[in-house]
Amino acid sequence: MGNPVCAIVGAGDGLGQSLAAKFAREGFDIALLSRSKAGSQAALDAASVASSDSAVNYYSADAMSPETVSAGFARVSEEMGAPSVMIYNVRGGMNAKAPLDVSFQELRDIYEIEVVGAHAAAKSVMPRMIEEGAGTVIFSSATAALRGSATNPLYAVGKFGLRALSQNLAKAYGKDGVHVAHVRLDCALDVPAVRKYYGDKFDESNTSNTDDVAETYFWIYKQPKSAWSNEVEVRPFTEDWTY
Repeated sequence: MGNPVCAIVGAGDGLGQSLAAKFAREGFDIALLSRSKAGSQAALDAASVASSDSAVNYYSADAMSPETVSAGFARVSEEMGAPSVMIYNVRGGMNAKAPLDVSFQELRDIYEIEVVGAHAAAKSVMPRMIEEGAGTVIFSSATAALRGSATNPLYAVGKFGLRALSQNLAKAYGKDGVHVAHVRLDCALDVPAVRKYYGDKFDESNTSNTDDVAETYFWIYKQPKSAWSNEVEVRPFTEDWTY
């Protein structure tokens, strides 16, 4: 019998890289789904280094196109086996503007990537998990899921929808043995993009280390059925508690 499969949608050079390495180190084969292999190369390399016993494969899928997500997962199941863990680690852009300046197309786009793409991923893996009575689905999210914004309304709309999807799935299928969790990252992650944004003002103590965050995701996977969490928040010890 082979290793269990952890599938990660949206695995880049930040949290996705750390998640791939952590689950590979814990004995999982790793399937990475994203728009381009180049975008997932850091995660592919990290998982391969973390475990020589884990199969690590890339599959093309664009969260903006749910059909490609479904097709990507079909290939994962065919070539590696049905995932026992699925992590949706996709984030829409933070396009600052006033709510009334948001276009109809921008609303459609954020809904596609944050909610429809996540739904496509869940529909791809959860029926088999329900059939087997076991499985873990984790959605990476943010504090924007709990509050609107005068300056970043699109991000809030997307994360609100993702949180609702997570709760819907948890309430409907938890009794079937599938653990669904919404991880609210109330923090800035220590990733290349954040370091570049802050430049000389970057302070490591005010960010969350992605390897440490990955430990929390694995802890969610390990939670016993009698004490599951749907809502999990993560923040560094220096965080001002923005919500």
